[in-house]
Amino acid sequence: MKKLLIVESPAKIKTISKFLGNDFKIIATLGHIKDLPPHSLGVTIKDTVELEYTVLEGKEKTVAALVKEARTAQEIYLGPDPDREGEIIAWHAQEEILKAQTKNQKIHRITFNEITKSAIEDALAHPSTIDLAKVAAQQARRVLDRWVGYQVSPILWRKMAKGLSAGRVQSVALKLICDREEAIRLFKVEEYWSIDTLFVAPGIALTAPLTHINKKKAEITNEKDATAIAKKIKDTNFHVTSIKDTKRSRKASPPFMTSTLQQGAYNQLGFSVDRTMKVAQSLYEGVPLKDPSTPVALITYMRTDSLRIADSAVKAARQFITHNYGAHYVPKQAQIYSKQKAQDAHEAIRPIDVNITPESIASYLTHDAARLYELIWKRFTACQMNPAEYAQRQVSIEGGPYTFKVTGSTLLFDGFLKVYSEAEEEESEGKIIIPAALAEQQQMSADKISPKQHFTQPPARFTEATLVKEMEKDGIGRPSTYAAILRTIQARAYTTVDAKKKFTPTELGMAVTKMLTQHFPQIMTISFTAKMEEALDMIAQGTIERDVLLRSFYQEFEKDVAAFAGQDVKKTTEKTGLTCPTCKKGELVIRFGKAGSFLGCNKYPDCKFTSKFERDADGGIKLISSPEPEVLAELCPKCGKNLRKIIGRFGPFISCSGYPECTYIKPTTAGFKCPTCKEGSVVQKVWKGKKFWSCSRYPTCTFSVSGDIEETPCPRCKLPFMLKRTDKDGHTILVCSNKECAVKS
Repeated sequence: MKKLLIVESPAKIKTISKFLGNDFKIIATLGHIKDLPPHSLGVTIKDTVELEYTVLEGKEKTVAALVKEARTAQEIYLGPDPDREGEIIAWHAQEEILKAQTKNQKIHRITFNEITKSAIEDALAHPSTIDLAKVAAQQARRVLDRWVGYQVSPILWRKMAKGLSAGRVQSVALKLICDREEAIRLFKVEEYWSIDTLFVAPGIALTAPLTHINKKKAEITNEKDATAIAKKIKDTNFHVTSIKDTKRSRKASPPFMTSTLQQGAYNQLGFSVDRTMKVAQSLYEGVPLKDPSTPVALITYMRTDSLRIADSAVKAARQFITHNYGAHYVPKQAQIYSKQKAQDAHEAIRPIDVNITPESIASYLTHDAARLYELIWKRFTACQMNPAEYAQRQVSIEGGPYTFKVTGSTLLFDGFLKVYSEAEEEESEGKIIIPAALAEQQQMSADKISPKQHFTQPPARFTEATLVKEMEKDGIGRPSTYAAILRTIQARAYTTVDAKKKFTPTELGMAVTKMLTQHFPQIMTISFTAKMEEALDMIAQGTIERDVLLRSFYQEFEKDVAAFAGQDVKKTTEKTGLTCPTCKKGELVIRFGKAGSFLGCNKYPDCKFTSKFERDADGGIKLISSPEPEVLAELCPKCGKNLRKIIGRFGPFISCSGYPECTYIKPTTAGFKCPTCKEGSVVQKVWKGKKFWSCSRYPTCTFSVSGDIEETPCPRCKLPFMLKRTDKDGHTILVCSNKECAVKS
């Protein structure tokens, strides 16, 4: 009897096929197969909220193959990922199968948290049906995002600049970045001083910071006061007033969930969130080890907000720790972890088999996969080990009105640190050594006094890791959406990432956020976005209906859209308070164009002054002078004058220095002949701000392609170039311009 198993990723097919007999055919959907239409809203509110779905472009063959296999199968098992996105994929697959069904086949839904023989067999032995509550939750999220994106974005085009977009969750994540930037600009730096003193006695030396003056917290704000206090300390007699010895234990961190894995991989491995999820996906789906033809799944499902661990995994970890490190590393009771408001549909992220150590498989994995697996393995193993134990000694030294306090720690038992510790944890422990001979009432002399100037620091800009942490804290997004949110805000022109990998909003990002916050206060409120996430969870749990949530949201949203759209469509500008240096009458305002933000006079078109600009640390605006054109030795082929290199609104170009009398512009030429006529050169042109490449023999030859190209031959059809395109995740890919070839890389 032929059985059909449908999964999401083709990478899973090899891993799963080794567990199943020959009567199983496995086929992959390669992600989503259907979605709301790309060029229309696709959502209608009637008695119910009706959704229009279409097959995704490029997925027609996938759907046809799926339906063809389903027609001849006796039983069909839907096995996409065990989350809401997986549930909608399973539902869409079932829809397509039912449309073409010729006999009454049984269609089952199965889920598995790990790709192992026992998990697959258990899933097949306990099949279920599509979870329509999960489907409804995914639909609700998709509709909310579609409403915001499709109905707000076009208004932004009219009011600011073409090509802008708004997103229900992404815009709130951007607001976090913009709010932090505003806090940095408003931050006022304050000076303060610390005073460390080296105290000595026969055979004893100890450095301690000044903490109190006259029993009040020491607050020194200038060099004059610091110098005066240092002189007084030098002339004061000191003694040890107390020595407190305590023991302190430090427990291991819980196992990873999606957000903490993304943060841990960023902080310890330098992985971006997107990179982490791609590598984790490969570890979940299976990688070849000793046998190249037989992939082995190494970790459990990587999109989860749960800290729960299966009893069998806990038992295996405790046995492994006992055997490899000793029974004294194993706590009497197994460590149980939980998290409030977790969906808890899956386990925490852990190795499937703790006995597969990172060292034993490192040679079979890519460098990234080996490092991420090691991180996951160590964190999981450590979470089932005893705490680290420290001996802690706090010393107080007093003299006159001055109190100094210092604390030192000594590691007594490494516990879970035997396996796992984070770099910052290692640095913070055991730095200060308290002399063993030190005793209470010990007389001490202030030998070396070190006043040090400090300045308060503004809030730090977000990195990917800290932004994920903030979003999780505020309840924005869910494990399956963090990576997509970060991809989106980086793909837009709303933020830049500096050399330290920190987000800085662009002028456009700040302006868009300000406008959306003003006109859509509800959807731009962090607490409201968090409540919507909780409502989506409630739909998935079946406690509220999808349409109740959608109608409630749209009732207010529709009013805000109408009010926003009905206002004056004059392009939005931001005042700077600066006087125009050309006309001396107008005020400079920030405008937005295809080449980005720039300053212009508000008396335009009477005054045509424009300038690039930058902001200083306090947010002040500084005009940037345009570089003088570079005169070249090459002569103009039309009039004989020197050519010059100019920076224009669409980038650098070379033109005649005799402009405006001579309008010659030197074409940018590709390094290959026209692939159509084989005679003309391929030259770059610009039309209405958009670049394209065409044959120099136009109109005799009509060859042309739009956008940027890379002079890399197509590996299949051998065309001498590939088109540069951006995929839906914001990544640059190369695409063959030959539609019959359509190679992507």
